Amino acid sequence: MTDYRKINNIVGWVVFLIATTVYVLTLEPTASFWDAGEFIASSYKLLVPHPPGAPFYLLVARVFSMFAGDPTQVAWWVNLFSALASSFTVLFLFWTITILARKLLVKEGELPTTGNVLLIMGSGAVGALAYTFSDSAWFSAVEAEVYALSSFFTAIVFWAILRWEAKAGEAYSDKWLILIAYLVGLSIGAHLLNLVTIPALAFVYYFRLYKPTFWGGVLAFAISAVIVVAILWGVIPGLPSLAGNFEVFFVNSLGLPFGSGLIVFLVLLIAAVIFGLRYSIKHNNRVLNTALLSFVFVLIGYSSYMMIPIRSSYDPTIDENDPDDILTFVSYLKREQYGDRPLLYGPQYNAQPVDQEEGAARYIKGEDQYIKTGNKIEPVYDSKDKTLLPRIYSDQPQHIEEYKKWVDLREGQAPTFGQNLSFLFRYQLGHMYWRYFLWNFVGREGDIQNSGVLWFGGDADAPERVLESEARNQFFMIPLLIGIIGLIYQARKDERDAFVVGLLFFFTGIAIALYLNQPPVEPRERDYTFAGSFYAFSIWIGLGVLGVAALLEKVLNNKTARAAVATLVCLAAPGIMAAEGWDDHDRSDRYHSVDSARNLLDSVAPNGILFTNGDNDTFPLWYVQEVEGYRTDVRVAVLSYLNTDWYIDQMKRQSYESDPWPLSLENPNYRQGTNDYLPYVERPQVAAGIDLEQYVKLVRENHPALQVQYGAGTTLLTMPTKNFFLNVDKERIKALDFVAEDKEDEIVDRMSWTINKSLLEKKHLVMLDLLATNNWERPIYFSTTVNSADFIGLSDYFQLEGLAYRVVPVKSPEGEQGFVNKEVMYENMMKEFELRNFNNPDIFYDENYYRFAANLRDKYARLAAAYLADGNKARAKEIVDFVFEKLPAETVPYDYYTPQFIPILAELGEMEEAEALLNAMAQDAIQSLDYFFAKGALYDMEIQTNMVILQQLIGAAEELGMEERAAQLQQQFMQYLQRMRR
Repeated sequence: MTDYRKINNIVGWVVFLIATTVYVLTLEPTASFWDAGEFIASSYKLLVPHPPGAPFYLLVARVFSMFAGDPTQVAWWVNLFSALASSFTVLFLFWTITILARKLLVKEGELPTTGNVLLIMGSGAVGALAYTFSDSAWFSAVEAEVYALSSFFTAIVFWAILRWEAKAGEAYSDKWLILIAYLVGLSIGAHLLNLVTIPALAFVYYFRLYKPTFWGGVLAFAISAVIVVAILWGVIPGLPSLAGNFEVFFVNSLGLPFGSGLIVFLVLLIAAVIFGLRYSIKHNNRVLNTALLSFVFVLIGYSSYMMIPIRSSYDPTIDENDPDDILTFVSYLKREQYGDRPLLYGPQYNAQPVDQEEGAARYIKGEDQYIKTGNKIEPVYDSKDKTLLPRIYSDQPQHIEEYKKWVDLREGQAPTFGQNLSFLFRYQLGHMYWRYFLWNFVGREGDIQNSGVLWFGGDADAPERVLESEARNQFFMIPLLIGIIGLIYQARKDERDAFVVGLLFFFTGIAIALYLNQPPVEPRERDYTFAGSFYAFSIWIGLGVLGVAALLEKVLNNKTARAAVATLVCLAAPGIMAAEGWDDHDRSDRYHSVDSARNLLDSVAPNGILFTNGDNDTFPLWYVQEVEGYRTDVRVAVLSYLNTDWYIDQMKRQSYESDPWPLSLENPNYRQGTNDYLPYVERPQVAAGIDLEQYVKLVRENHPALQVQYGAGTTLLTMPTKNFFLNVDKERIKALDFVAEDKEDEIVDRMSWTINKSLLEKKHLVMLDLLATNNWERPIYFSTTVNSADFIGLSDYFQLEGLAYRVVPVKSPEGEQGFVNKEVMYENMMKEFELRNFNNPDIFYDENYYRFAANLRDKYARLAAAYLADGNKARAKEIVDFVFEKLPAETVPYDYYTPQFIPILAELGEMEEAEALLNAMAQDAIQSLDYFFAKGALYDMEIQTNMVILQQLIGAAEELGMEERAAQLQQQFMQYLQRMRR
């Protein structure tokens, strides 16, 4: 036994070292796209990230960040935290597999033979290494995200329940259950995914202590479901919600100071727990005592969430939702800003509310009590518009179009129950779960959004970008087949353990897909959500070694030889996964996520205000400002957050070198429930236009001239016209010297623009206030990635200075989105911008990077064209050469902005290069269209992109005088257009 334990520990730690080495070698050196920049910044300074937060993750990541020698190394150290969390996941997976394998091979109380030891160790190594190199686990292991830590908690709690199972009946064995409760509580501070392991843990407990029966199993499952619900809704938001009710009552009704209700609630909760523990000890009730201790340790683990309101009370620079009191903290925990999705029963996508009812009251903290800002309004639907398992529920036009691709929806008809099930099985399970599962264990076609599974051979006629993508991984089904062998072997030898692993597999995968009820459009692939399910399947891959050994029994009589051969054969699974996956998971030299942030900030003049759009053009900016201290004079403003009062309040505070916003509106003007939107109600008196300063003044005064009745006793302020104007002091503008020199004569006396929207959102109102009160003191910019709908007509007055548009009182040329400030843009893009390693063919870049590269190409093309129009061919050629050197087609595929360079090259006298570029792009576009049309509607975006490219190439060919080539391309374009219409 001692030798076995030693071998088990040594081999486990060797596997851990292999995983750690792999993850460290492929670790991203800086902040990657999506949430990583926000998490690194929030960890480094213990800030408050987006709901529901991850306080335990932030606390541990903060410790890792302390090892950084300078701020630029912080990201690497926080990424290392994910790598080590993943390595420990692999370690506990190894020990989990060896426990299960030993139970299959060795009778209780007996010592394993040499052959069995080798087989058990081989089983653990194969399964653990298969998970190490699985696509989803590897992806999360090399960046600063919470999913690696979440997987670690899944691994350690499942290992812990198996350890309890082996010790059950011994003295103090229940300490393992208390440990599990504590780990579950801690996991809440990372991610809620760990809670779905509870049903599997419950059945291990049930099978160990009770004689299994059908109804006993049903009861065990029901109790596990109650525990999950009790934690998910009772503990996490439930206890704080109850504390909030105490707080409002004691402050508002009894006139006591803030915090009194919270103190009373805590005293009562602690007293109740102590009473329960004393009662269990007095009556020798072991189950009650263990349950109460488990509850206490869940709360101890959950207490990491106290960091959120504590840090928020200090008004940090990132303070999402400002949850500094119990009521806002509850809203933060409930993720109320993201809305709700129907789960088991609810309305269809075309259901119309027949009524509305008031839900829970909303409060904000006032001077000496909590102020009610209204009630949450819940729409009421007719029962005939509701269905069980409503999967087709979103009424967004984009979602409705996507629903039609998956089921046969007809105008004016509600989806049938069968259509809801069809969408569930085809999209939510088939496309958004099983596709990801097969990515990990069969193969992946490429990195394009919605890429399918790569079976044997794949599509030989795929475009070059697909065929040569590093993300194109072929596993020849080896991991899948070994996993199926392991599943069958375990089910035949020990159906109880197979059932438990099956439960873990189901609840960390399929059950999550059912719970998420995903709409048919996602901004990115979501495979990381199901890493726990891939972890469970890796257990079966490990046990597949035992299955293969059993198949070899008739061929090889020697147990040791059979174990060695089975292990070597099955090592093919992690071996091929490592070989195929290394190039697309190696991020060791990728820097553009941070370079893109620096480049965007460098496009903004000192003390500027920059409006951004979403995660990838915001979170990297937060990282470079908060961690590296870069361009902290620029105030980054996320447009979606400007619809909230807490974020507007933050914009009115000093932030490092950035001054507060000069807004005239006060908190009562934009408080939650006030001016959330202002509908367009035309007033004939100002139909031709209204002075912007006057309009903002009327809003600030809540003037009756803007009011309209909305429902019983409710009034709304309105947008009385879509036409606005702002008077301009031309001499002041010239003195400030921010308009391009060749445009100074075009400065207008009055800016006039039209807002083509049916209502103003709060964010638009704040933008208008800023423009009216700023008096051109601070530069105002929009990132070029912002949705044009949020320009609210101001794009007529844009000046392009890099990757950002500056608002200036100069009318843009007809048909153009802004004009180019050549000298400023040249200084920014040619001298300040960093484009590290984009021309290195050994580095893999995915779609997110290509989108930023496409945006860069567009802006360089516009700059080169502006110099050509000015007659400066030398500088235009310098820019073109720079682009093709830094963003070559070999590493950055052609995009829909690249055709702009064809006429530029021709005008520079490089006709041969222009024709070569045109022909290469035409061939690529035609090949891509043939491929994606064959693939179907899932690739609509790729089809539309390549159609736009083909259309631009036709224009370029005509411009170059290549009439025959243009006609040929036009004919092909029309054929594709007919296919699109069909």
